[in-house]
Amino acid sequence: MQALYLDNAASTRIDDAVLALMSDVMRTAWGNPSSQHPQGAAARDHIATARRRLLTALGDRDGDGRLGDIVWTSGCTEADALAVLGAARTRPGSIVTSSIEHAAVGMLAARLGESRGAVRVEPGSDGVVDPDAVARAAEGAAVVAIVMVQNEIGVVQPVAAIARAVRRANPACHIHIDAAQAFGKVAIDVAAIGADSLAIAAHKLHGPKGIGALWLRSGAVLEPLWVGGGQQGGLRGGTQDAPGAAGLGLAAERAVAALPAARARWLELAERVTARLRDRGVAFRQLVPDQRRSPHILALGLAGVPATALRTVLASRGVYISTGSACSERDGHGKPSPVLVAIALPPDTGMCRLSFGLDTTADDVDAAADTLADVALELAARAPAVA
Repeated sequence: MQALYLDNAASTRIDDAVLALMSDVMRTAWGNPSSQHPQGAAARDHIATARRRLLTALGDRDGDGRLGDIVWTSGCTEADALAVLGAARTRPGSIVTSSIEHAAVGMLAARLGESRGAVRVEPGSDGVVDPDAVARAAEGAAVVAIVMVQNEIGVVQPVAAIARAVRRANPACHIHIDAAQAFGKVAIDVAAIGADSLAIAAHKLHGPKGIGALWLRSGAVLEPLWVGGGQQGGLRGGTQDAPGAAGLGLAAERAVAALPAARARWLELAERVTARLRDRGVAFRQLVPDQRRSPHILALGLAGVPATALRTVLASRGVYISTGSACSERDGHGKPSPVLVAIALPPDTGMCRLSFGLDTTADDVDAAADTLADVALELAARAPAVA
């Protein structure tokens, strides 16, 4: 049985070219980037090339760091922590987030809020956070942190409008964007967004796990999470990962170059799924309309279908999807998702998230949609009737 992987919002298969580059760096430039000899210089050169690629992909057109610079991290969670906790350590005030953040930001904000106050701004019924509501909450705040693409349902937040509104209300506030699900999936221009920092992860865009980055605006001030040998301007001590940085830089370059064609193809793949479900008579609702979602995430509500059973049966038949955020599914608490509550998903409706990558094919999607229809109809038929 061939596995059909439609969980690319959780993680993606590494690109062959990225893997080849990383292998070459490991074989030929194994020196410590801080060492003052040719092997160290070779590693530094790879990091410098990756930095230029990543800055260009983020909208610093010349890749020269005039708008900001890169801090290499172990992933988006660390990058979020460096931005939120690092900024909070430099100024007084509360922490403002939306109520639909990824746990990397949401749980950190809650922990910080125990001592200094935290405000969670609720989205509207469409899942979109109102910039003016964030600005009101940001008066007197130290940090505002907002997810650009919500990881469960893919709704895109108006981060540039939020940044402008917060700047008017509180110019001294540090504005951070979690772009783990956005980078390589929607257009990003750090100059146009106007934030102080932005976090990304390589494994969301066909790069390796264990490497991420924080883009930090020139002039923005952070305290490091830890001290060490003074690497990366003192913001992250420790030997730099040249192969990882090289992999992220190339993955970013390739993802952004592929985005115009990928966006059109992902929208077409989503339409293939919904058309097949309609043809099969499955009762479903697309949770976010195309104009408000990231094209790689298709979130569906299936009437009368238990989400956990759906995921389990699909996996047994070789179809891999998510019924929420993979990062929180194993918490065992069974708490309702804040974003699903916000968009008023009925309790008897199961949510499933199909997410596409650059290597997702139409054949895979068609086969997965047929299996999804089979399982959804089977489970709905077993559901108890509502009086």
